[in-house]
Amino acid sequence: MKKGTCYIVGAGDMTSRNLQTKNNDLLIAADGGYLHLSQLGLRPDFVIGDMDSFHGQVIGVPLLRFPVRKDDTDLSLALKLGRKIGYNRFKIYGASGGQREDHFIAALQLMGGWSKEGYSLQLIAPHYTIYTLTDSCLLLTQKAGYTISVFSHSANSLGVSLKGLSYEARNISLGHSHPLGVSNAIGPSGRAVICVKKGTLLIYAAHRNIH
Repeated sequence: MKKGTCYIVGAGDMTSRNLQTKNNDLLIAADGGYLHLSQLGLRPDFVIGDMDSFHGQVIGVPLLRFPVRKDDTDLSLALKLGRKIGYNRFKIYGASGGQREDHFIAALQLMGGWSKEGYSLQLIAPHYTIYTLTDSCLLLTQKAGYTISVFSHSANSLGVSLKGLSYEARNISLGHSHPLGVSNAIGPSGRAVICVKKGTLLIYAAHRNIH
C-alpha cells in the first residue's frame, strides 16, 4: 500500500480545511467535486462518477464516466479507484449537505464498512470531522468544550473507553440502536483518547462551539 493519502472531493458542502496534498498523495474529484477543486485552483488526478452534478467540460484530467443507473455511489467508485491504485488512507470532502442528504448517510455507511476492512477514513465537513475507528485507539486534540460524539457502526462495539472527555468511560459497550455516546465534549486539557477493543466506531468532532 502507498504511504500517502487519497483525497476525495464530492459535490456537497465544501471546506478546504487541511486539504494540502503532497507528492505521494492522490486527489480524486467525485462528479461535481471537480467544480469545487477548480474554484480552489486545484487539479485532480482523476474525475470519476456519472457526472449528474457537473455538466461542464473536464479539461486535461482523466475522466472515468459511469452510467447514472448503477448499483454504486460516486463516492464508492472513488474509494475503489483509490484502493486499486494502492491507498489505504482516505480523506473525504464535499460529502455532507448539498442537495442530497441521503448521500451523506450513504457515506457514513461506506466509511464504517471500509474501516472494518482495515482502511482509515475521515470525512471533513465545514463544521466537523467524522473519524472511523476499528479495534484501535484515536487521539483527538480540539478546543475544550467542543462536542465529541461517539457512535457504534457495529451492532455491538465492545471495550469502549473514553478519556479526556466531559463524560469518561472505561470498558463499556455501545450498540448501533441506542446513541449512548452522543453529545460528549472535549475536557479542559483539549486532548481525548477514544479506544474500542472490538468493533467499529464513527466519531463526530465539532470544529466550532455549538452550545
